[in-house]
Amino acid sequence: MTDTSVAVQNTVKVFVHPGALHTEEDFSRIKDALAKGLDPIKSGFTELTDSRFADSNYKPTAQAYIIRGNPSWGKDNYQYLFRDAAAAYALALRWKITGDESYATASAGVLDDWSSKLGGIGGTSDKFLASGLYGYQLANAGEIIRGYESWIGLKALQDMLLKVFYPMNHDFLTNHNGYGASGGHYWANWDLAQLCSVISIAVLCNRQDLFEEAVNYVKTGQGMGAFKNAVVHVYPEGLGQIQESGRDQGHAGLDIALMGIIAQVAFNQGEDLFAFEDNILLKGAEYVAKYNLGFDVPWTDYTNADGWTMTAISSTGRPNIRPAWELLYNHYSKIKGINAPYCEQFAAKVRPEGGGGKYGGNSGGFDQLGYGTLMFTIP
Repeated sequence: MTDTSVAVQNTVKVFVHPGALHTEEDFSRIKDALAKGLDPIKSGFTELTDSRFADSNYKPTAQAYIIRGNPSWGKDNYQYLFRDAAAAYALALRWKITGDESYATASAGVLDDWSSKLGGIGGTSDKFLASGLYGYQLANAGEIIRGYESWIGLKALQDMLLKVFYPMNHDFLTNHNGYGASGGHYWANWDLAQLCSVISIAVLCNRQDLFEEAVNYVKTGQGMGAFKNAVVHVYPEGLGQIQESGRDQGHAGLDIALMGIIAQVAFNQGEDLFAFEDNILLKGAEYVAKYNLGFDVPWTDYTNADGWTMTAISSTGRPNIRPAWELLYNHYSKIKGINAPYCEQFAAKVRPEGGGGKYGGNSGGFDQLGYGTLMFTIP
């Protein structure tokens, strides 16, 4: 009989912790830079400490049921979740960087409150935006706080994310709210939000199957969130037209932000999606950055699955400012040594990147966790 135990064992993934958006190496780099007073990391830290969501006296407002996009307008309450998710993350960062346990206690308190109360998410199809955006944010906060020895709520958070968020993420990616596996009715950001959640929950929960689900979808998925579907046309000069570029710049920028998050989490676990398809993410990012900096970009007419033909890039929302560019610029230019001139210029324009709430008080201002200048700058 052939012993296959070694072969089987070698296929089991060992996850790095912390290892969603940030690793232990990242925090060591940041603390060293702060000790030396280095900018722009120092300015990025000020963005964190000035945020009302990074106050150790922050109190959560967990709900038993979250509603986003209810036909009976006025019942929406998802703002409680996106504010608390932003706080859990900001507080976790502040603890990890300073060592002050009051911030860890506050972050853990937010996560514990939601873990013990939240039982479901509903509303219109917008409920899937909530399951994606806030699932990845809670998982990232938990991934940092898991290193706080006094926190006993990790399993409760894992269980809640696997019970409430992941099933919705998976259902959308496979069924797209009844539109089927291709999901062409939905813009790219819907898939991308779910993928952010799946891959972040995978790391928090040590779930190799979820990690592979997210990575495989990025590479070969049928929906618009697969990277080759999110970037609909690549030009010889190294620019990639985004599926939502003809819609508006707010959503085109969101696509790039979410793609960067997915790639960063994967990279921290040994999977290089930044390099996938000859750096297709960089090409899309350069396209969005260049146009939102005020330059002209090439255009190819695009017709979506609903038959809407876009004959020109949309100037609506231009320029769109999101805390998404430090991650992309520093990875491609500093880590890979690849020229990313428009990402570099846009990162400089937004620097120092703030966090949740700085870019608007509604849901769009909380789509990204932010603080990229602090967390991703490589001196």
